[in-house]
Amino acid sequence: MSDDHTHVQEFFAARAADWDSRFPDDGPVYAAAVAELGLREGDRVLDAGCGTGRALPPLRAAVGASGVVVGADLTPAMLEAAVRAGRDRDGRLLLADVSALPVRSGVLDAVFAAGLIAHLPRPAENLRELARVVRPGGVLALFHPIGRAALAARQGRQITPDDLRAESNLRPLLTGSGWRMTSYVDRDDRFLALAARAD
Repeated sequence: MSDDHTHVQEFFAARAADWDSRFPDDGPVYAAAVAELGLREGDRVLDAGCGTGRALPPLRAAVGASGVVVGADLTPAMLEAAVRAGRDRDGRLLLADVSALPVRSGVLDAVFAAGLIAHLPRPAENLRELARVVRPGGVLALFHPIGRAALAARQGRQITPDDLRAESNLRPLLTGSGWRMTSYVDRDDRFLALAARAD
């Protein structure tokens, strides 16, 4: 396991137990972001870097009982918190690295990724792996419940020009990774970039 993975696991393992209580009001923004994916009954969707599984209930509601919902995360403690919250009833939880998913190519209709991109050690390569598991025309949602400026303020830092989530950086990154950006929103109350899997 690389140092990047160890750092991510340590960061989230230390915060897993109280993660949901730190952000108790995020449910509606997650549901609104999931709605933007345009999922249909029976679709197959991955929550990449699912953490405590806060997106799993709206994802399950969107795809219905006949759909498939999988939540993958690198940190066992986060998945354990998802189970304690009962979110394993809404989707299958998988201990997995999004840079090497144990999923066949082209089988998913969509990927939802909340707060993931900032933690990817090799963003272009990792986004290509997400593209690999999605059918042509399938959708990727890169989401955060608050925008870039609000998040930077919360963390006591400034936004830098190399911020991957800046539209000018994210668009070419997605294009080079097998995606085509279809919409971009960066407001104080949410960040959401949608992309379609290129043919």
